[in-house]
Amino acid sequence: MTTTQAATEAAAAQTPGPGVEREFTVKARSQRQQIVRRFVRNKVGMTGLVVFLLLLAFGFLGPLVYGTSYSTQNSGAQSVSPGVQGYPLGSDEIGRDLLAGLMIGVQRSLFIVLLFIVIALPLGLLVGALAGYFGRWVDSVLMRFVDLILTVPLLVVLIVVASNFGEARTPLGVGIILGLFGWLDLARIVRSQFLSLREKEYVEAAHALGASNSRIIFKHLIPNALGSLIVWTTLAAATAIILEASLTYLGFGVNNPSSTSLGRLVSDGVQAASTRPWLFYFPGITLLVIVLSINLIGDGIRDAFDPSNRRVRA
Repeated sequence: MTTTQAATEAAAAQTPGPGVEREFTVKARSQRQQIVRRFVRNKVGMTGLVVFLLLLAFGFLGPLVYGTSYSTQNSGAQSVSPGVQGYPLGSDEIGRDLLAGLMIGVQRSLFIVLLFIVIALPLGLLVGALAGYFGRWVDSVLMRFVDLILTVPLLVVLIVVASNFGEARTPLGVGIILGLFGWLDLARIVRSQFLSLREKEYVEAAHALGASNSRIIFKHLIPNALGSLIVWTTLAAATAIILEASLTYLGFGVNNPSSTSLGRLVSDGVQAASTRPWLFYFPGITLLVIVLSINLIGDGIRDAFDPSNRRVRA
């Protein structure tokens, strides 16, 4: 018997005859795996993530490679145009390298965003969870307090607070101020989520089994509201960057030149936009790219968590 005949007989022996069903193994994916798969296949979200990671590398790894400090002042290279005398993006009126300033500005702006989220996320989650889960007078008291604060525009509140605490006009102070007044929308979102989730069957089952309120909130309700929390985090981060730039432009944000931010660089470059446009446009474009990338990530995460999204197969 030849080798070809032997292979043919072996294949025929392995092939099931008529009426014999083949067995297929289907590997089930968890909800987390499906969400990650949807996000990875979302071109918009992945584009935003790649751009955001590049900005992180630019802000935190760039100074290690570039080697020029923003605090260094060169009296012989004041207001130098981009690409002249070794300044890729030019210099300001006192001879500081704008590229080094952008790197520090990205660091400070992202630090403000991180501090904002660390403060606002727990506050909004706590207030919204208590109001939505317990309802009745707890809901009325907490939500009326939130509504009272929301009647005043957030930017006005931030300006009043910053004007009365001049020593807080640093990246640390601005981040704390934004965090203390930036959780109101999240509280309303979490409340609406909890009002719906607390009526689900698994919550009633947990009550019947004797689970405590804290266990139900942390083990059942918060995980099921995680999608809304993540989407809010990404969109609120972009809003925090814009608010910081707005405060600084109005003179109530970061006012220490040694602790610069993108908002500070844009504010300083506005007056020189007609004569030295690089001082305004480069920080402004960097600011817009950060906000756009975070918004794209938020859109991708929202689509990934949406169970009705059928554009990308899980």
